[in-house]
Amino acid sequence: MQQHLTLASVLPADHSQALLVGRIWIEGTGPVLVRVQADGIYSLEHLAATVSQLLELPDVAARVRAQPGPRLADTAAVLANSAYGARDPALPWLLAPCDLQALKAAGVTFVASMLERVIEEQARGDASKALAVRQAVVAVIGDNLGSVQPGSPAAAQLKEVLLAQGMWSQYLEVGIGPDAEIFTKSQVLSAVGVGAEVGIHPGSAWNNPEPEVVLAVNSRGETVGAALGNDVNLRDFEGRSALLLGKAKDNNASCAIGPFIRLFDADFGINEVRRCDLAMQVAGESDGFVMQGASSLSKISRDPLDLVAQAIGPNHQYPDGLMLFLGTMFAPTQDRHGPGQGFTHVVGDMVTVATAQLGQLVNRVNTCDQVAPWTYGISALLHDLARRNRASA
Repeated sequence: MQQHLTLASVLPADHSQALLVGRIWIEGTGPVLVRVQADGIYSLEHLAATVSQLLELPDVAARVRAQPGPRLADTAAVLANSAYGARDPALPWLLAPCDLQALKAAGVTFVASMLERVIEEQARGDASKALAVRQAVVAVIGDNLGSVQPGSPAAAQLKEVLLAQGMWSQYLEVGIGPDAEIFTKSQVLSAVGVGAEVGIHPGSAWNNPEPEVVLAVNSRGETVGAALGNDVNLRDFEGRSALLLGKAKDNNASCAIGPFIRLFDADFGINEVRRCDLAMQVAGESDGFVMQGASSLSKISRDPLDLVAQAIGPNHQYPDGLMLFLGTMFAPTQDRHGPGQGFTHVVGDMVTVATAQLGQLVNRVNTCDQVAPWTYGISALLHDLARRNRASA
């Protein structure tokens, strides 16, 4: 994996003007808040103890740009040491760039993925039935729902038509209805970063990566940055029952975010996010299989800031902020194990999510029971922060 974790591949194309913040692990110290530049990794501990606290600062981008901290490490060396299987625990490596924020996700925000969710539901999670169900669903619903605005009178009329035909679905409800699907993707501090393994439940036989943009939102509901994410998904579990969403989405190492949070400033903001085109590649380690795809935020059915407003507001607060996955239009159907079988992961797959202005997130696939267990939680973070406070007093 080390060959994938280079300055040229991981950093944004315009990294010289990008404000990139994240976290590195330093043995004996714990996670450290940093700014990442091509020439080095710099401490931001003089501004805040955690990423969550940093994003609460007024005009955070200007603060980070104006107040550089001490250089801690060489960026190329830290990237190389972040690779699964090549990590020297005595040297720094990159963690997921968020900490105390809630990890939330918006689902069914693209027409393509909405149709695939309907297909999962109709196929009851059986991948062998997906092709026939896909043809039947498209024959009734069509595949051109992109012009339907969620919550609009036209969407309500379409719902009535589909109900009459017996084709209404809970996924269509959140896809074109007034209320977005906002769910808890994973637990605080459980996300893995660039170079780490991502986990697939060993009981799953139909699953896929979901390349997404992840917004960094502070406690005031202000969107202050963005990162890349892989919302690893078990299609068979969710297809069997929507009540299995938690098991389909929240497993050991099933949430990857990184490589950094790019702060919003004059060069990069929500309008650039709206125009993001994400590239996805899955490269099989054992079978030579290669799949490529893309997800364009310009085709999202709900505006990113509308999704933020549905996640946080008068009815729901997040005192430490949240990271919000925006959903994906990437729903792989390419056959891997035989005609009509579609795509599913194999252990050893290398998954790459990339876009020019956010860089590249690379992870290797393993089963959740074989991935390194999640052991560093909130109490451990508080312990390390308190210890460092005492040492500096």
